[in-house]
Amino acid sequence: MEYALEAIKQGSAAVGLASKNHVVLVALKRNAEELGSYQKKVIKIDEHMGVALAGLAPDARVLSNFLRQQAMTSKMVFNRPLSVAKAVYSIADKAQDNTQSAGGRPYGVGLLIAGVDESGPHLYEFQPSGSVLEYYGTAIGARSQAARTFLEDNYENFADATKEKLIEYGLTALRDTLAQDKELNLHNTTVAVVGKDEPLKVYDDDEVQQWLDLLDTLSNSRHRAADDDDDSSSDSGDDGDDGKDDKEAEKKEDGDGDKMDTD
Repeated sequence: MEYALEAIKQGSAAVGLASKNHVVLVALKRNAEELGSYQKKVIKIDEHMGVALAGLAPDARVLSNFLRQQAMTSKMVFNRPLSVAKAVYSIADKAQDNTQSAGGRPYGVGLLIAGVDESGPHLYEFQPSGSVLEYYGTAIGARSQAARTFLEDNYENFADATKEKLIEYGLTALRDTLAQDKELNLHNTTVAVVGKDEPLKVYDDDEVQQWLDLLDTLSNSRHRAADDDDDSSSDSGDDGDDGKDDKEAEKKEDGDGDKMDTD
Protein backbone atom coordinates (compact mmCIF):
# COMPACT_ATOMS: atom_id res chain seq x y z
CA MET A 1 0.00 0.00 0.00
CA GLU A 2 2.87 2.37 0.75
CA TYR A 3 4.23 1.86 -2.77
CA ALA A 4 0.79 2.53 -4.25
CA LEU A 5 0.50 5.79 -2.33
CA GLU A 6 4.02 6.74 -3.42
CA ALA A 7 3.01 6.26 -7.06
CA ILE A 8 0.25 8.83 -6.55
CA LYS A 9 2.70 11.30 -5.02
CA GLN A 10 4.96 10.93 -8.06
CA GLY A 11 2.15 11.60 -10.55
CA SER A 12 1.42 15.04 -11.94
CA ALA A 13 -1.10 17.04 -9.95
CA ALA A 14 -4.88 17.12 -10.32
CA VAL A 15 -7.26 19.53 -8.55
CA GLY A 16 -11.00 19.30 -8.00
CA LEU A 17 -13.53 21.86 -6.73
CA ALA A 18 -17.28 21.73 -6.16
CA SER A 19 -19.90 24.48 -5.92
CA LYS A 20 -23.69 24.35 -5.57
CA ASN A 21 -24.11 24.02 -9.34
CA HIS A 22 -20.83 22.79 -10.84
CA VAL A 23 -17.84 20.52 -10.29
CA VAL A 24 -14.51 21.41 -11.90
CA LEU A 25 -11.46 19.21 -12.51
CA VAL A 26 -8.14 20.71 -13.60
CA ALA A 27 -5.06 18.58 -14.17
CA LEU A 28 -1.45 18.94 -15.20
CA LYS A 29 -0.45 16.69 -18.09
CA ARG A 30 3.04 15.26 -18.38
CA ASN A 31 4.99 14.02 -21.40
CA ALA A 32 7.70 11.38 -21.01
CA GLU A 33 9.96 13.18 -23.49
CA GLU A 34 9.91 16.27 -25.65
CA LEU A 35 8.98 14.34 -28.80
CA GLY A 36 6.17 12.43 -27.10
CA SER A 37 2.54 13.32 -26.60
CA TYR A 38 1.06 14.40 -23.27
CA GLN A 39 -0.62 11.85 -21.03
CA LYS A 40 -4.39 11.97 -20.80
CA LYS A 41 -5.42 13.08 -17.31
CA VAL A 42 -9.24 13.37 -17.36
CA ILE A 43 -11.41 10.45 -18.44
CA LYS A 44 -15.10 10.76 -19.26
CA ILE A 45 -17.26 8.11 -17.62
CA ASP A 46 -20.73 9.29 -18.63
CA GLU A 47 -22.48 12.50 -19.54
CA HIS A 48 -22.73 13.41 -15.87
CA MET A 49 -19.43 12.05 -14.52
CA GLY A 50 -15.67 12.15 -15.10
CA VAL A 51 -12.44 11.32 -13.27
CA ALA A 52 -9.01 12.93 -13.00
CA LEU A 53 -6.05 10.70 -12.21
CA ALA A 54 -2.65 10.88 -10.56
CA GLY A 55 -0.41 7.84 -10.61
CA LEU A 56 -0.28 4.83 -12.92
CA ALA A 57 -2.36 5.49 -16.04
CA PRO A 58 -2.95 1.79 -16.87
CA ASP A 59 -4.52 1.24 -13.45
CA ALA A 60 -6.70 4.31 -13.98
CA ARG A 61 -7.82 2.89 -17.33
CA VAL A 62 -8.88 -0.38 -15.69
CA LEU A 63 -10.93 1.43 -13.04
CA SER A 64 -12.47 3.90 -15.51
CA ASN A 65 -13.54 1.04 -17.81
CA PHE A 66 -15.14 -0.66 -14.81
CA LEU A 67 -17.00 2.57 -13.99
CA ARG A 68 -18.21 2.86 -17.58
CA GLN A 69 -19.63 -0.67 -17.39
CA GLN A 70 -21.42 0.23 -14.17
CA ALA A 71 -22.83 3.38 -15.79
CA MET A 72 -24.10 1.48 -18.84
CA THR A 73 -25.64 -1.23 -16.64
CA SER A 74 -27.50 1.39 -14.61
CA LYS A 75 -28.98 2.90 -17.77
CA MET A 76 -29.96 -0.45 -19.30
CA VAL A 77 -31.38 -2.10 -16.18
CA PHE A 78 -32.78 0.84 -14.19
CA ASN A 79 -33.14 3.43 -16.99
CA ARG A 80 -31.39 6.11 -14.93
CA PRO A 81 -27.85 7.51 -14.63
CA LEU A 82 -25.52 5.93 -12.13
CA SER A 83 -25.38 7.93 -8.89
CA VAL A 84 -21.98 9.38 -8.06
CA ALA A 85 -21.83 7.81 -4.59
CA LYS A 86 -22.66 4.34 -5.91
CA ALA A 87 -20.00 4.67 -8.61
CA VAL A 88 -17.34 5.71 -6.11
CA TYR A 89 -18.10 2.93 -3.64
CA SER A 90 -18.16 0.32 -6.41
CA ILE A 91 -14.52 1.01 -7.34
CA ALA A 92 -13.67 1.34 -3.65
CA ASP A 93 -14.88 -2.23 -3.07
CA LYS A 94 -13.00 -3.41 -6.15
CA ALA A 95 -9.78 -1.78 -4.93
CA GLN A 96 -10.14 -3.06 -1.38
CA ASP A 97 -10.39 -6.65 -2.62
CA ASN A 98 -6.88 -6.31 -4.03
CA THR A 99 -5.44 -5.38 -0.65
CA GLN A 100 -6.41 -8.71 0.95
CA SER A 101 -5.76 -11.25 -1.79
CA ALA A 102 -2.41 -12.94 -2.31
CA GLY A 103 -2.55 -12.80 -6.10
CA GLY A 104 -3.30 -9.10 -6.47
CA ARG A 105 -1.74 -5.74 -5.69
CA PRO A 106 -3.26 -2.37 -4.80
CA TYR A 107 -4.03 -0.04 -7.68
CA GLY A 108 -1.26 2.54 -7.90
CA VAL A 109 -3.52 5.44 -8.80
CA GLY A 110 -5.57 8.10 -7.05
CA LEU A 111 -8.75 9.46 -8.61
CA LEU A 112 -10.84 12.58 -8.23
CA ILE A 113 -14.39 11.68 -9.23
CA ALA A 114 -16.61 14.59 -10.26
CA GLY A 115 -20.28 14.18 -11.05
CA VAL A 116 -23.82 15.47 -10.73
CA ASP A 117 -26.86 13.40 -9.78
CA GLU A 118 -30.30 13.94 -8.24
CA SER A 119 -28.76 15.13 -4.98
CA GLY A 120 -26.54 17.72 -6.69
CA PRO A 121 -22.85 18.10 -7.58
CA HIS A 122 -20.31 15.87 -5.84
CA LEU A 123 -16.52 15.61 -5.67
CA TYR A 124 -14.89 12.47 -4.24
CA GLU A 125 -11.30 11.38 -3.75
CA PHE A 126 -10.52 7.68 -4.23
CA GLN A 127 -7.44 6.04 -2.68
CA PRO A 128 -5.94 2.60 -3.46
CA SER A 129 -6.82 1.35 0.03
CA GLY A 130 -10.50 1.56 -0.92
CA SER A 131 -11.24 4.61 1.22
CA VAL A 132 -13.20 7.49 -0.31
CA LEU A 133 -13.99 10.97 0.99
CA GLU A 134 -16.19 13.75 -0.33
CA TYR A 135 -14.65 17.23 -0.59
CA TYR A 136 -15.45 20.85 -1.37
CA GLY A 137 -12.00 20.99 -2.96
CA THR A 138 -8.89 18.82 -2.94
CA ALA A 139 -5.70 18.02 -4.85
CA ILE A 140 -3.62 14.90 -5.44
CA GLY A 141 -0.26 14.26 -7.06
CA ALA A 142 3.20 15.81 -6.90
CA ARG A 143 3.51 19.04 -4.86
CA SER A 144 -0.25 18.93 -4.22
CA GLN A 145 0.15 20.28 -0.67
CA ALA A 146 0.62 23.80 -2.08
CA ALA A 147 -2.67 23.48 -3.95
CA ARG A 148 -4.48 22.13 -0.88
CA THR A 149 -3.23 25.08 1.17
CA PHE A 150 -4.73 27.50 -1.36
CA LEU A 151 -8.01 25.57 -1.41
CA GLU A 152 -8.22 25.54 2.39
CA ASP A 153 -7.82 29.32 2.44
CA ASN A 154 -10.58 29.89 -0.14
CA TYR A 155 -13.04 26.99 0.13
CA GLU A 156 -15.74 29.18 1.72
CA ASN A 157 -16.06 31.01 -1.60
CA PHE A 158 -16.64 27.86 -3.67
CA ALA A 159 -20.30 27.24 -2.91
CA ASP A 160 -21.63 30.40 -4.58
CA ALA A 161 -18.91 30.73 -7.23
CA THR A 162 -19.78 30.85 -10.92
CA LYS A 163 -18.36 28.29 -13.31
CA GLU A 164 -15.75 30.76 -14.55
CA LYS A 165 -14.68 31.71 -11.03
CA LEU A 166 -14.49 28.07 -9.96
CA ILE A 167 -12.20 27.28 -12.90
CA GLU A 168 -10.06 30.29 -12.00
CA TYR A 169 -9.70 28.99 -8.43
CA GLY A 170 -8.76 25.56 -9.76
CA LEU A 171 -6.12 26.85 -12.17
CA THR A 172 -4.63 29.08 -9.46
CA ALA A 173 -4.30 26.05 -7.17
CA LEU A 174 -2.84 23.96 -9.99
CA ARG A 175 -0.33 26.71 -10.77
CA ASP A 176 1.06 26.44 -7.24
CA THR A 177 2.04 22.80 -7.88
CA LEU A 178 4.34 23.65 -10.78
CA ALA A 179 8.08 23.25 -10.68
CA GLN A 180 9.93 26.56 -10.70
CA ASP A 181 10.97 26.31 -14.35
CA LYS A 182 7.48 25.42 -15.60
CA GLU A 183 4.27 27.31 -16.30
CA LEU A 184 0.74 26.44 -17.36
CA ASN A 185 0.07 26.34 -21.09
CA LEU A 186 -2.51 24.95 -23.48
CA HIS A 187 -0.48 21.77 -24.00
CA ASN A 188 0.00 20.66 -20.38
CA THR A 189 -3.34 21.73 -18.87
CA THR A 190 -6.72 20.01 -18.93
CA VAL A 191 -9.98 21.51 -17.64
CA ALA A 192 -13.24 19.60 -17.21
CA VAL A 193 -16.61 20.96 -16.04
CA VAL A 194 -19.91 19.26 -15.23
CA GLY A 195 -22.99 20.92 -13.78
CA LYS A 196 -26.71 20.69 -13.26
CA ASP A 197 -28.31 20.34 -16.71
CA GLU A 198 -24.81 20.70 -18.17
CA PRO A 199 -23.08 17.55 -19.47
CA LEU A 200 -19.41 16.91 -18.80
CA LYS A 201 -17.16 18.95 -21.06
CA VAL A 202 -13.41 18.34 -21.26
CA TYR A 203 -11.23 21.17 -22.55
CA ASP A 204 -7.87 20.22 -24.05
CA ASP A 205 -5.26 21.93 -26.22
CA ASP A 206 -6.55 25.10 -27.92
CA GLU A 207 -9.83 25.05 -25.97
CA VAL A 208 -7.94 25.54 -22.68
CA GLN A 209 -6.60 28.97 -23.66
CA GLN A 210 -9.88 30.75 -22.85
CA TRP A 211 -9.52 29.59 -19.23
CA LEU A 212 -5.79 30.31 -18.94
CA ASP A 213 -6.58 33.91 -19.93
CA LEU A 214 -8.40 34.26 -16.59
CA LEU A 215 -5.05 34.18 -14.73
CA ASP A 216 -2.78 37.19 -14.33
CA THR A 217 0.31 34.99 -14.68
CA LEU A 218 0.92 31.36 -15.58
CA SER A 219 4.01 30.89 -13.38
CA ASN A 220 3.70 29.68 -9.80
CA SER A 221 3.97 31.97 -6.77
CA ARG A 222 7.10 30.23 -5.47
CA HIS A 223 8.86 31.07 -8.73
CA ARG A 224 7.84 34.72 -8.50
CA ALA A 225 8.99 34.84 -4.86
CA ALA A 226 12.38 33.42 -5.84
CA ASP A 227 12.73 36.08 -8.55
CA ASP A 228 11.87 38.81 -6.03
CA ASP A 229 14.54 37.51 -3.64
CA ASP A 230 17.11 37.56 -6.45
CA ASP A 231 16.20 41.15 -7.31
CA SER A 232 16.45 42.30 -3.69
CA SER A 233 19.82 40.60 -3.23
CA SER A 234 21.09 42.29 -6.40
CA ASP A 235 19.96 45.70 -5.16
CA SER A 236 21.65 45.20 -1.78
CA GLY A 237 24.91 44.49 -3.57
CA ASP A 238 25.13 48.07 -4.91
CA ASP A 239 26.03 49.65 -1.55
CA GLY A 240 29.73 49.92 -2.39
CA ASP A 241 32.43 49.82 0.27
CA ASP A 242 29.97 50.42 3.12
CA GLY A 243 28.10 47.23 2.32
CA LYS A 244 31.38 45.34 2.08
CA ASP A 245 32.56 46.66 5.44
CA ASP A 246 29.24 45.67 7.05
CA LYS A 247 29.50 42.12 5.70
CA GLU A 248 33.10 41.83 6.96
CA ALA A 249 32.04 43.07 10.40
CA GLU A 250 29.16 40.55 10.52
CA LYS A 251 31.50 37.79 9.40
CA LYS A 252 33.99 38.69 12.14
CA GLU A 253 31.28 38.72 14.79
CA ASP A 254 29.97 35.35 13.60
CA GLY A 255 33.47 33.93 13.80
CA ASP A 256 33.92 35.12 17.36
CA GLY A 257 30.57 33.69 18.32
CA ASP A 258 31.44 30.30 16.85
CA LYS A 259 34.72 30.26 18.75
CA MET A 260 32.98 30.98 22.05
CA ASP A 261 30.44 28.25 21.44
CA THR A 262 33.15 25.75 20.57
CA ASP A 263 35.17 26.61 23.66
